[in-house]
Amino acid sequence: MLQPDSTCYQSIFSHLSLQDSNESFAAVQPRLMKALAHLHYKNHINLPILLLHSQENNNYLSWIASASKLFQHTEIALYGGNYRIIDNKINLLPPNNSKDSFTSQGGIFYTNWIESEQLFGCVRQYKNALKLEPGLIHRANGGTLILSLNILLAQPLLWRRLRKCLEQGRFDWYTQEQNPPLPVFIPPLPLAVRLILCGDRNALASFEELNPEIYQIASYSEFEENLLILKDDDMRSWCRWILAQIKLLHLPQPEINFWPKLINEAVRMTGNQKILPLCPCWLRRQIEDIMLDSSSNLLNAKTLTSAVNMRLWQESFLTDHMRNEILFKQINIQTNGKVIGQINSLSTVDLRGHPRSWGEPSRITCVVYPGDGELIDVEHKAELSGNIHRKGVMIMKAYLISELELDEPLPFSASLVFEQSYSEIDGDSASLAELCVLISALSNQPLDQQIAVTGSVDQFGNIQAVGGLNQKIESFFDICNARCLTGKQGVILPANNANDLSLKEDVVNAVRTQRFFIWTIDRIEEALLLLTGIAWKNTQGKSLVDNIRKRIAQFQEQEKCYHAHHSRWLKWFNFIKLF
Repeated sequence: MLQPDSTCYQSIFSHLSLQDSNESFAAVQPRLMKALAHLHYKNHINLPILLLHSQENNNYLSWIASASKLFQHTEIALYGGNYRIIDNKINLLPPNNSKDSFTSQGGIFYTNWIESEQLFGCVRQYKNALKLEPGLIHRANGGTLILSLNILLAQPLLWRRLRKCLEQGRFDWYTQEQNPPLPVFIPPLPLAVRLILCGDRNALASFEELNPEIYQIASYSEFEENLLILKDDDMRSWCRWILAQIKLLHLPQPEINFWPKLINEAVRMTGNQKILPLCPCWLRRQIEDIMLDSSSNLLNAKTLTSAVNMRLWQESFLTDHMRNEILFKQINIQTNGKVIGQINSLSTVDLRGHPRSWGEPSRITCVVYPGDGELIDVEHKAELSGNIHRKGVMIMKAYLISELELDEPLPFSASLVFEQSYSEIDGDSASLAELCVLISALSNQPLDQQIAVTGSVDQFGNIQAVGGLNQKIESFFDICNARCLTGKQGVILPANNANDLSLKEDVVNAVRTQRFFIWTIDRIEEALLLLTGIAWKNTQGKSLVDNIRKRIAQFQEQEKCYHAHHSRWLKWFNFIKLF
């Protein structure tokens, strides 16, 4: 399937309503909801702390806060107290009025940035008059406080004081650096706060390293970024989650044709037709782009397509520049003819400071010569490749040795290189292309330059899934289309990636009219047959393996001639020495 098939969900789309969005969060975040229920349980045994893997922006924090409100206790209770200052003497009275500065009824509070005075309040003195100002922790007394974990890690003294408050169940007053000391004694305030700390993996790992004892007793959950779609209820839950974003923006009900187009974009984002994104930031961006690009607030396929295309155009300067480099032949990528030891590989480019990755064809070449069996990865030698790419090269060598069933080391050496590559590469998605070009150079069989290849290969010749398929296919199609499609061009990709596609309409139309092709394969032999027209192994005719064995025999014969010639010269010099 070149695009996700959403026709089976048409009945769901037609029965959606903005009113269905009320319970959407619980449907798409069941694990998080369970963790919040445990956190708000009355008789909490350990410290009431929840560590949450989540983004730390207000969009996420507001959803977590809204979900937490569902677990607030219904009975009205007062927490904290009332400070009375008479003649610079401070007394703490029991809470009796929710309007007092240090009396709270609980509640849910969140912020993605805070400093000491904002969190803990402060003591102010003016002309011998004292005044106590509350902080966020006092307002959240009896309730829940949601904070960014990275902010606390950046301000360790802030965390140490907050941790002490939670452990002791009270808030002690003191100045930030204890110098000068407090002018009077201030009674500590009883404190009961539940704490949710939100952060990424790195922040959670740092927190575990610095606070192993807290990490062990704290609850843990995740704000899930994706939803696996296995049945109709999953799709219904995802659509209701989208409606919740739309409702927050005060927009009208989407038209039915809006949903298939949004699903197409969602699949491009996740890279899997069965997985749809839950990220509220990404979802709101799609909707807000429509509002910016359209004079109306209509949500349909036309307005969404227009918004997506406009955003793509705004962000495609580098993509267009790289494509023009190929079209102007500054970068050599052939899309016609056949060449020995050359192949078009497909990769994705991730550039820091650029909002999206894009696909790019790469020319990989290979030369073979007599040697000791070394497979030279030029990128690795030049320190332009990562460890995963190097691992892929070693797997290729292992496969080749196993398939040729040689009793001795390979009598040849080979050199593999990404031509016109000037930055570091990594990953194993080019290992299929590299193995094909190595076999081409060994067998002296040309490869069809009208076909580009992506995929990972294992030691047994099985083809494994890779990422970025949509961008890779579209990048090669754009080059072929600009040069005029021949009707024989296309892309080879792993069969395991068949359900990851959500291609642009022009690619889909070209495939449907057989002007461009997409082949899905499970084995290396299938790729070699498509690229060379010759079978890898064939007991009744010509095969690539037979060609390679003949080439190896030639190498071995050359080596014997070399040694015989060298031996004759050595005998001659030894004879001369006798005289």
